[in-house]
Amino acid sequence: MSRSGYKQFCPVAMASEVLCTRWTLVLLREMIAGSTRFNDLRRGVPKMSPTLLSQRLKELEQAGIVERRPVRSEKGIFEYSLTPSGQDLRSVIEAVGFWGQKWVESTLSLKNLDPSLLMWDMRRNLNPDPLPDSRCVIQFLYSDLPASKRNWWLVVEPDGEVDLCWADPGFDTNLYVTTDLRTMTAIWMGLDTVQKARRDDRMTLVGDKHLARTMQAWLGLSPFATQEKLVA
Repeated sequence: MSRSGYKQFCPVAMASEVLCTRWTLVLLREMIAGSTRFNDLRRGVPKMSPTLLSQRLKELEQAGIVERRPVRSEKGIFEYSLTPSGQDLRSVIEAVGFWGQKWVESTLSLKNLDPSLLMWDMRRNLNPDPLPDSRCVIQFLYSDLPASKRNWWLVVEPDGEVDLCWADPGFDTNLYVTTDLRTMTAIWMGLDTVQKARRDDRMTLVGDKHLARTMQAWLGLSPFATQEKLVA
């Protein structure tokens, strides 16, 4: 990588030269979460420009952390995966995440609201086990957002596959979830609960009673939500 570096032999300094450039840890978080294609990586880091994303992927490939392979069935499409060196960073990324959940003020975290990133994370962490063996369509309506960003759909198929739609998928909706983005983000981060939000009239659930009753169980929470927060 072409940068001046810290010019120290310390392993922390040498590792920081590779990992501490802007967006790198967040990009690695996305890959550890399972994203392998460029467009999926973009959805996980929506505020990162495509040009910078390409640059960081090339740098990580040069560092032996990421490898790129063509998809045989799709011309011009590549998949990015972590090498053994990259996989070895899993515990590092998780430790950073748990530290942030534990020590970073929740009021600071909840200033960075992003509906597309929230819904993307909810999609991949959703637990289909409490859901019935039939297609379930859950519509989220964020009352505080402009019309272009207000409506989102999660479509859960009987095999457990989950799709995220920002346009009406054309299926009957089983459950309507009306809330504000801050409340939904706080629930996803483990700082709030569905029950409390409903009790405080910050969330309304209309539709299938079983889906409404089990929402906290099937809702995809942050992998760091289990960490007790020590800073309010």
